[in-house]
Amino acid sequence: MKYKLDNVAAPWLSSYGEVRPNLDYSEKTISEAVLEMAAKERSYPALTFMGKATSYTRLAEEVDRVARCFHALGVRPGQRVLVCLPNVPQAVFCLYGLNRIGAVPTMVHPLSAVSELAFYMDEASCDIAVTLDQFYVKFLEVKKMRPIEKLVVCRVSDELAFPLNIGQRLMTERKFPKVEGEGVIVWSDFMKLGEGVSDGYVASKDYRSEAVVLFSGGTTGTTKGIMLSDLNFNALAWQTANMANKEVYHCRMLAAMPVFHGFGLGVCIHTPLSIGGTSILVPRFNVKSYAKLIRKTRPTFIAGVPTLFEAITRNRYLDGADLSCLQGVFSGGDSLTVELKKKFDAFLAEHNASVRVREGYGTTECVTACCLTPYNKEKEGSIGIPYPDTYFKICRPGTCDELPYGEEGEICLTGPSMMLGYIGHEEENRQTLQTHADGHVWLHTGDLGRMDDEGFIYFSQRMKRMIVTSGYNVYPSQLENIIEGHPAVQRSCVIGVKDPLKMQRVKAFVVLRDGFRADDGMRESIMAHCRKHIAKYALPKEIEFRDSLPMTLVGKVAYTVLEKEEATKDSNT
Repeated sequence: MKYKLDNVAAPWLSSYGEVRPNLDYSEKTISEAVLEMAAKERSYPALTFMGKATSYTRLAEEVDRVARCFHALGVRPGQRVLVCLPNVPQAVFCLYGLNRIGAVPTMVHPLSAVSELAFYMDEASCDIAVTLDQFYVKFLEVKKMRPIEKLVVCRVSDELAFPLNIGQRLMTERKFPKVEGEGVIVWSDFMKLGEGVSDGYVASKDYRSEAVVLFSGGTTGTTKGIMLSDLNFNALAWQTANMANKEVYHCRMLAAMPVFHGFGLGVCIHTPLSIGGTSILVPRFNVKSYAKLIRKTRPTFIAGVPTLFEAITRNRYLDGADLSCLQGVFSGGDSLTVELKKKFDAFLAEHNASVRVREGYGTTECVTACCLTPYNKEKEGSIGIPYPDTYFKICRPGTCDELPYGEEGEICLTGPSMMLGYIGHEEENRQTLQTHADGHVWLHTGDLGRMDDEGFIYFSQRMKRMIVTSGYNVYPSQLENIIEGHPAVQRSCVIGVKDPLKMQRVKAFVVLRDGFRADDGMRESIMAHCRKHIAKYALPKEIEFRDSLPMTLVGKVAYTVLEKEEATKDSNT
């Protein structure tokens, strides 16, 4: 299918270079797309996991087995199933296996709290769940809060090569409680359920219908289930492959971003699997093992959030490494500061890489990435240009009125990766998916930004993350970029704190680089730097040094945690 809007301005078209601005998209389901590739690639590795390779042939076999097993379990088309797994092969088998029978995998973080898991199951109406043995106890607690009809429990050792599988069982898995009880099924038993199912289980499914549910705070910060279609994922994969402007066939993508996140699932797993590449699954991120994996597997592409790239530069695990294998390095999930980009670009050059970091932008409402720095041109501070067949406009906040180039407003977009909507939140659907005067439905992202006359997008921050002090609007991410330009600052977070006169005052939390002392002299040095670059009304009134900052489950600074800490202090004084 084609997705081209002729009556919408697209000033970025001249910046695509060799990339085609309009593509043809698959009308298959995500499982059909991957199984079709498996029929061609056969022995080529689709996945690698802790040194063990899974060929495309075995991937196809396991996906089909899992499909038959879920069908035998009673799962039917349209039914949502909670998949609470890290980046392990079973998560991939469940993703495509459920899709094959027309069911909807609902991907959630395994480190979620018990109350969060119960919320996810209620929100998506899930009665069946799949998890890992180490999280089994949490689901026993969830069962006290709401029914779970069936719970399938996997083990990491089931997908490890010998002797790692033995070591995993003896050193780790034996410490977990025994998996037993009514409605609880261990993976090995689950995988026998489908032996009697030979036909009637493969669903005839519309590629435009709901295929996957991911959870996100959406444009208002309230956690919601986001319904995404097969087209959304297949379009994202084809757009990403084309925007890379490199040979992507038989590429090796290091999948450190989690499978329950649009970036990890869409870019790091589904994209390589739908184009004949290898997804290198990383179940748990730490800098040392990640660096070791880069040396060992020599990936073609790596993608991550800024904190990942920051962590790499802070350690020496890649000293002397040859990174000439890299054909693409992509940053998303959070804002990449100008300083960190410069630093990581220098790091890449020092390690023989011929590429630079390409910053992207996206929201879970369009799976993940929908905008990327082009391969042949970059502008400082810009998140790049829209993906093929994706259209951006900047609107006056709270309206559908498009603003002139250069003016800041709400980022709105439309394209083939745009979500179907939120589960059970009709008012927010009406606010987020709006039909404009041009007749097209546009996604109102809740993000502030601007577009220049060449179509390059500049992200400011979430609209809801704004400090109002003495009547002035202050945008924390802009201040953080400036503070992190100080040579001693590693990371910062700016929040608004209640003030009886100004309504809010600006407070900055700062983590220093190794070797710098957190004292009054350093505080004054940072303030002097701020006074050079920040308007007087927006200056931090307070700087608090921290050894670290709280992080979200996907590696962003959890500014809401700091806001709650300060609110608690206020209520106690």
